[in-house]
Amino acid sequence: MKKEYDPDAYGIIGLGRFGLSLALELTKAGKQVIVLEIEEEKLNAVKDQLENIYPVKAVTEEVLHESGISHCRTAIVCIGKDIESNILVTMSLIELGIPRVIAKATSMNHGKVLEHIGAEAVFPEVEMGERLARSLVSTGTLDFLELCDDFSIANISLTRAFANQSVEDINLRKRFHLNIIVIIRQKKAISEILPNFVLEEEDILVVGGTNDAIRKFEKANEA
Repeated sequence: MKKEYDPDAYGIIGLGRFGLSLALELTKAGKQVIVLEIEEEKLNAVKDQLENIYPVKAVTEEVLHESGISHCRTAIVCIGKDIESNILVTMSLIELGIPRVIAKATSMNHGKVLEHIGAEAVFPEVEMGERLARSLVSTGTLDFLELCDDFSIANISLTRAFANQSVEDINLRKRFHLNIIVIIRQKKAISEILPNFVLEEEDILVVGGTNDAIRKFEKANEA
């Protein structure tokens, strides 16, 4: 039987500046966040802001199962100083079959090791945690560019929910207050978009609008 992973649940291991900013942004966006941290004082400092926080002595397979992280679709390893622990925890998450594992890298060589074992490497500062959270919430694995506090450009991969409908039928401007900037189909950009242009599943729509409008369309686009 195929294991089910919760697309709205995010596991975060390590609560330094990057992990904390990421956890708070995801929580603010209404996502379920599960946090593991060895230093209990870090958890005590945020216990009123984060719900599912667990002090642990070590990140073991048993802990990942008991905390619920093993059922998250995305897990982010935010351990920074201890590179060995960072890599070992990342490997454990990958071995559990979690679909998307992201890990904080402290150098290019560290990043190469993480990518070699199957993780996505990020080189974060506090601002990167916030940006990654918004990217995860708004566009999954695709690009998300915040132009100002409440207006962004996002690449959204179309699902069957809107496939085989024309641009006029979908009417993003009226229904979602979004403008289509360009459509990417099979790696080719289409900028001349006529009302009768029929969209296909996996077309990438590059749209501009408020962050709330983008989230609203993303929800409607869930197949």
